[in-house]
Amino acid sequence: MSYNIEKFIDEALAEDIVDFEGKIPTGDHSSLACIPASKDGRAQLLCKAEGILAGVELAELVCQRVDAGLKFEKILSDGASIHKGDIAFKIYGEVKSILRAERLLLNFMQRMSGIATHTSKFVALVEGTGAKILDTRKTTPNLRYFEKWAVRIGGGHNHRFGLYDMIMLKDNHIDFCGGIEKALLAVKDYQEKNKLSLPVEIETRSLKDIEEVLRMGNVSRIMFDNFTPELMKQGVELVNKKYETEASGGITLATVRAYAETGVDFVSVGALTHSSGSLDLSLKAF
Repeated sequence: MSYNIEKFIDEALAEDIVDFEGKIPTGDHSSLACIPASKDGRAQLLCKAEGILAGVELAELVCQRVDAGLKFEKILSDGASIHKGDIAFKIYGEVKSILRAERLLLNFMQRMSGIATHTSKFVALVEGTGAKILDTRKTTPNLRYFEKWAVRIGGGHNHRFGLYDMIMLKDNHIDFCGGIEKALLAVKDYQEKNKLSLPVEIETRSLKDIEEVLRMGNVSRIMFDNFTPELMKQGVELVNKKYETEASGGITLATVRAYAETGVDFVSVGALTHSSGSLDLSLKAF
């Protein structure tokens, strides 16, 4: 997936200096009022909590977009385990530029580090099972690229970026179409007519659903939605590695190990992006 990060950063920076009512770029009055022109300074990114650091590369790019003259000294990289008191990087240059970059890079990094930290906990809990932790499309509008980036930094894997990169038949697709058989036949016809070969995933809600999917075929992965671990183990045995398998539906840190131990290939967790908190970070002059 191609993504214009620079354009997104420029628009995010504009949010701070453009009057939404008048659409007039007026500037940072706080800095203009009390910081002398061309005054140089330095600041450092202070970690105030334990977790997984994410967004360092993005922070450096923010600084470049604000002012190419800023010097960015990286001390810790994305994916580093951090502790309270650690310094992630230092910035040197014009103070007004540092202050303009401050809030945006912190907003990115606190959000991304929170997601990476939460993801790493799930990944650690399934270690040794062979199951991979996946994210979902339950992301913040227009921030999906960065949130999924943070999942990867935390050791997780991206499921799909949008509706365009695979066919995923959820319960509503199946119900609106009139059942599993009709849905899978329609997908087969659609792919043939449009000369597509997209991977197909289908959601199942019972062992009977799984049996019907196995009878129909033409899928890449079978999702078990809201199964208990015991029922999921039966589902995995039914599939018998003919297709990839995925556990989904309200899986938490307390239950993820039990699901991973059923033998599923993937465990998808919407909470990685929709329920992760922010990690406490701060940019301070020194």
